[in-house]
Amino acid sequence: MITILCVEDETAIRKFIVEELAEAGFATLEAANGREGLEMIVSKWPDIVICDITMPEMDGLQLLAEIQMNHPELSNIPFIFLTAMTDRDHMLAGLRSGAADYLTKPIDLDLLLAKIEGSILQIENNRKTGRAF
Repeated sequence: MITILCVEDETAIRKFIVEELAEAGFATLEAANGREGLEMIVSKWPDIVICDITMPEMDGLQLLAEIQMNHPELSNIPFIFLTAMTDRDHMLAGLRSGAADYLTKPIDLDLLLAKIEGSILQIENNRKTGRAF
């Protein structure tokens, strides 16, 4: 079963995403900020991370950079940024940071699920070819 970690500081949004993912058949984990997200990623090794960018303690960009620099064994976990930051410069920065995708709020659940499905296909293809993730 695919496990998805949702890192989101707004409780109502995080709970909504986690509930919808569980209803779609995914195992879910949740974290309220980047520091909690880092702990979850290192200890639980989720298959996919859905992450807000603007959060207290450690933002999403810092979280992704921390994984890439200090936890290379986890650096291929697909990150999907889901954020209210809708301008083009923020989107480009998020994608250039190594995110698999960048979606904006309000949440389009069908689009989010399609992006997750695309990430799952990539994970499965990498596993078949023997690549890490």
